[in-house]
Amino acid sequence: MDDSAPPPLSQKEPSREVTDHHTRGLFAGLRVVSLLTLVSRVLGMIRDIGMATLFGNGPIMDSFSVAFKLPNLMRRLLGEGALSTAFLPTYIRELEQNGRESSWRLVTAVLFWLMVFSVLVVLAGEALLILLSCFGTADSESHLLYWLSGLLLPYLVLICLAAQINATLNALNHFSLPALLPSILNLFWMMGIWLAAPFFPDPHTKITVVCVSILAGGVFQLLIPAWKLFSLGYRPRMEWRSGFSQVQTIAAIMAPIVVGLSITQLNTLIDSLLAWGMAKPEGVHSAAGDAGLPFWQIFESGTASALYFGQRMYQFPLGVFGVALGTVLYPRLSRHAERKDGDLLRQDLLLGLQLVLGVGLPASMGLFLMAEPLSLLMFQYGDFDVFDALQTAEMIRYYGIGVFAFMAVLILNRGFYAIGDTRTPVRIGVLIVVCNLVLNLVFIWWLKGKGLALATSVAAIIQTGLSTWLIREKIGSLDFSVITRTFMRASLATLVMSLVIIAELQLIPLENAFASRLIRVLIPVVSAVVIYLLLARMLGLQEIMTLMRSGKKTAEDQQ
Repeated sequence: MDDSAPPPLSQKEPSREVTDHHTRGLFAGLRVVSLLTLVSRVLGMIRDIGMATLFGNGPIMDSFSVAFKLPNLMRRLLGEGALSTAFLPTYIRELEQNGRESSWRLVTAVLFWLMVFSVLVVLAGEALLILLSCFGTADSESHLLYWLSGLLLPYLVLICLAAQINATLNALNHFSLPALLPSILNLFWMMGIWLAAPFFPDPHTKITVVCVSILAGGVFQLLIPAWKLFSLGYRPRMEWRSGFSQVQTIAAIMAPIVVGLSITQLNTLIDSLLAWGMAKPEGVHSAAGDAGLPFWQIFESGTASALYFGQRMYQFPLGVFGVALGTVLYPRLSRHAERKDGDLLRQDLLLGLQLVLGVGLPASMGLFLMAEPLSLLMFQYGDFDVFDALQTAEMIRYYGIGVFAFMAVLILNRGFYAIGDTRTPVRIGVLIVVCNLVLNLVFIWWLKGKGLALATSVAAIIQTGLSTWLIREKIGSLDFSVITRTFMRASLATLVMSLVIIAELQLIPLENAFASRLIRVLIPVVSAVVIYLLLARMLGLQEIMTLMRSGKKTAEDQQ
């Protein structure tokens, strides 16, 4: 028997009253998290405009985008990714079976050993970077990459601890503060860009100041949720034997989750490393300039930066909705699995997939069609010229294709983890990493840099199909007729919305003035949202309409 099989789940049909109460609670939490995440993403877009204006596309932004991706990847794995995913069901089980005091001891043990591990990782990373820097010249791009990576590595400790505290707050149905914390980082980051960096003429010093501001933001990202946790009654109580035993259990669960949750991050990291390592020297933009270059230097200078900004843009709808939905949904799925309530688990997972289709399909097509106007509006300032903006637009366009799939994978993986199945996402994930790498090597020779983005999107779509098919074996059959109806209705509404966007982009003149660029984005986006919502109502996309309505929190959300 497969030891990754889920526990037996009940087949008892929940009452309509319980179902409505439960669904209202889900939508209430989702609205709060989505709204606060939207604030953070808007600030993040303003921050990215500042980075593009200050540094443009080039070696400095290339080095920073790779350097920041390393601690960011570890944050997603150790903090809000694999560790939090493995921790949450264990914490809920401890809380429900043994009470609040026992659950606090588990929190203390996890935080302590996470701090120890992350500090050791940072020390090892710093030692490796010092060693590598000895082999480069003082003015080389590699040396800049090592310097920025060394500056940003301590951020890993701060954000991993903060993310773990946030996971505890989410398990206790406190979603608002954790969702607000990314805005803290963005505010400190923007202060570094506009208040501190302008006082330094040297670009290398400017990027160093920005990195220091990120570290300062990380300190506050840790202190604020820690204060909230203490206000809920948490006091560090370490029982070494039982605490370490529980941490070992979580670590064993976490190991395969690392692979399952990190697929998209690993794929985008591979994209960035390929773009950085296979780029032409700065200033070489034409085929005539390729003479004498190695055959593998096929990407324009700034491709890694364009990928970074493209990833930031597709992560906007993913964060505002996909991550918010996963944040609110996962504790519920874990409680259903712990209570052996299979019907509510299937109901919530099905609802999550319907919402992903209803929001993800128009988001994907919107980014694909609006990539160039968005890039010209958001990034064409200062050292970030038209060439850089158009280069970034291609990344936005091809990453945008996969937005709905990135959302779906996030929800489906949490369905697997809620029932204790960590192996299936690993098996799928290993296949998808290989698939992405193969697609990269196929696409880049005729699509250049945008082939990296397209490969990641196609791989995510394949991952979604495999995950949807295999999760039925674990939780029972999902009602695919419901998913099909939602897909058809959302597709029809998206098609009409897309035709309107195309027509408006043809009618609105393309001019360089800021007002013209703003109008070219604002009119299509606003009209697309209005038209899609009207069609959603006409076509009976009830989940989307319920999501848009305001409502009071239920007792379940206030626990």
